[in-house]
Amino acid sequence: MLLTLAAFIVTVGVIVIIHEFGHFVAARLTGMRVKRFSIGFPPKMLSRKIGQTEWMISWIPLGGYVQIAGMVDESLEEDGITGAPDEFMSKNPLQKTFVLSAGVLMNYLLAFVLVAMLTAVYGVGEIEGTTVGDVIPDMPAAAAGVQVGDRIVAVNSVETPTWRALVTAIGGAGDTVRFTLERATGESVELLIPTKASEEGPPRRVVGIVPKTIARAATPGEVVNRGWSYCSQKTTEILRFFGGLVTGRSSFSDLAGPIGMARLSGETARLGPSVFLQFIAFVSVSIGFLNILPLPVLDGGHIVYVIVEAIRKRPIPTRVKLRIQQAGMALLLALVVAVSYHDILRIFSN
Repeated sequence: MLLTLAAFIVTVGVIVIIHEFGHFVAARLTGMRVKRFSIGFPPKMLSRKIGQTEWMISWIPLGGYVQIAGMVDESLEEDGITGAPDEFMSKNPLQKTFVLSAGVLMNYLLAFVLVAMLTAVYGVGEIEGTTVGDVIPDMPAAAAGVQVGDRIVAVNSVETPTWRALVTAIGGAGDTVRFTLERATGESVELLIPTKASEEGPPRRVVGIVPKTIARAATPGEVVNRGWSYCSQKTTEILRFFGGLVTGRSSFSDLAGPIGMARLSGETARLGPSVFLQFIAFVSVSIGFLNILPLPVLDGGHIVYVIVEAIRKRPIPTRVKLRIQQAGMALLLALVVAVSYHDILRIFSN
């Protein structure tokens, strides 16, 4: 329990601080005055003023915010606009957009750095032929007697010299496949194995085996590429998930709220530092993606204000923005409650 709580605090704390620090630095670079830097949403728990900025920890742990002078934000306060040069509304649209998107950019940078660092430390795994590195429990291969260390020579009497050829042969097979394999002892064995439809990716058949991999040192180019590929791949997966919500292929119950994130934080922390850091990278990408959506309260919603005001060539009334932010915050809280309800159901069902 203590490990789960500590892991959750670290996960949320690192991601929120990195995100809001991006806004803070961008604001200062563009000459904006930052009034507050808050971890969590009001009401205020602890605070200390340093220079012109009040640094706060607030009670609602659903994120954080940087309050910039002359800007209506997640603080849900009406901030008077005086036209001072260090206010948000005194800057041009490009500067405003830079400040608003800086948090998302920092989230992606955090994920990039974590995955690149893990690649540099642990190296790159290369598949060793068609040797089985792991057999997934409760899957057809395990039930049929496939063992770790088996080398799969052929599938349905067709040779499979590479793991890619093996996956292709299984993926396009029918309800059963015949494995010709060689045990670590040198014994040749044939097994008839049922296949199962994959629950992930494009339609294909699987049996539940994982290749054996060997690690080698990563080159600088591979380190950078792994970080970049991870961010782009996870973004694509998130886009597919939200697309699935529209088409019905994804379920709202698959989303994880604070309770689900806390549980996953604890589980990944127990699996070791590398798994936990990769989990933080995934959450950071997810938070970054969600924040750029054009919804009130989120960074993307503020960017919409900037675009609308640039087109109208005059600002949206402050009270209108405030009402939109209040409605957005209420919607966000309702969403968190709904997702947390499914998190609790999953805990009890397990």
